Amino acid sequence: MIARTWRGWTSPDDAERYADYIQETGLAQYSATPGNLGAFLLHRPDGDRTEFIAFTLWSDMEAIQAFAGDDIETAVFYPRDDEYLVDRETVAHHYTVTV
Repeated sequence: MIARTWRGWTSPDDAERYADYIQETGLAQYSATPGNLGAFLLHRPDGDRTEFIAFTLWSDMEAIQAFAGDDIETAVFYPRDDEYLVDRETVAHHYTVTV
């Protein structure tokens, strides 16, 4: 099993709207991709911003590629992300789940 993570930040005022937006876009797309074993959106206050982590679980790298495209290290963004994000990682990180 492979875990995939990505981080982005919104203003606190946009946090709830961004969470709703990602529920409708990213989490829906993750869950609809064969080989996705779970999709979670985490958030926390981070100074004058709100940090978000997308945490997904996948059966294998091929399943991630079906979601993310050939370059699985490149983060996937959605059309309205610029309305909410004040900062973002442009890469996704992958971890082998050992337990």
